[in-house]
Amino acid sequence: MISFESDYNNGCHEAILKRLIETNNERATGYGLDDYCTAAKEKIRLICDKPEADVFFLVGGTQTNATVIDAMLHSYQGVLSVETGHINVHESGAIEFGGHKVLALPSHDGKMDANELNQWLQAFYDDIAYEHMVFPGMVYITFATEMGTIYTLDELRAISDVCKKYDLPLFVDGARLGYGLMAEGCDVSIQQLADLCDVFYLGGTKCGALCGEAVVFPHHNAPAHFFTIVKQHGALLAKGRLLGIQFDVLMQDHLYFNIARHAVEQAMRLRDAFIAKGYEMYSNSPTNQQFVLLDRETIARLEKDFVFEQWFPVGEKMNCRFVTSWATLPEDVDALIAAL
Repeated sequence: MISFESDYNNGCHEAILKRLIETNNERATGYGLDDYCTAAKEKIRLICDKPEADVFFLVGGTQTNATVIDAMLHSYQGVLSVETGHINVHESGAIEFGGHKVLALPSHDGKMDANELNQWLQAFYDDIAYEHMVFPGMVYITFATEMGTIYTLDELRAISDVCKKYDLPLFVDGARLGYGLMAEGCDVSIQQLADLCDVFYLGGTKCGALCGEAVVFPHHNAPAHFFTIVKQHGALLAKGRLLGIQFDVLMQDHLYFNIARHAVEQAMRLRDAFIAKGYEMYSNSPTNQQFVLLDRETIARLEKDFVFEQWFPVGEKMNCRFVTSWATLPEDVDALIAAL
């Protein structure tokens, strides 16, 4: 079976595995205080052009989202996200479990609209009973989104401006950040992203690492005692070197972005083939996630040789997701194209 199920069903990039083996018998200080974590943090600061940034390594995406949001909100605050946002639909209520409500806004192909965000916030504070309600405490967006789409630089600036207007931190979930930044037509750089938001992370789990995410507070603005908060949330790895070594390798010679570009190139081949063969795309995704509407007969035929996800029905067809990754082989894409 050839899998297009997700971008984290392979182990890790061979360069990471090689480095882990090379350093396996070294003794290193725990909890991210080792030399590898220090080196990786410096490389991330350099890539982001933020020498003052606070950088932390956490074990996974859900832990990262829950920890960052809980650390930055007061008990009476919630987090604004679009309806399709990862924290609202695919994290088992992790944010609510931490005591914070997800305040859902309309989704436009997975994206948040700055004008709607501004209108929501204005309506909230115009309500004379707002003291009885869950306060908006931060804004959460994903790059790339759950639907594989990306924000333009102008769209990000507009959202950032609204956040500044209402003194709300902007949090960018970067679980698929590499794929977003390397997407076809992306006009956002990682430096610009760091300028516009208050916290973001470079996802490792979905982009070449065994596990782990690198959380960046670009303006030296990490919440007080964030290290301790990370541990409280079970997101701190005792053998922190495992994460440090992985990100040190991924940040070397732009490996992180090069392997993300490979995934996007394979996804574009697949997208173009779907369109050329007359299939209807659910969204116009320029990233490694492609959504296509398939009938039951086609699904049954493809499932004999390929693994992919069925998300939800659209009329009489099913919205199916095909995901490429840093490890996708061109010949696997060739096989799927031939099967279409």
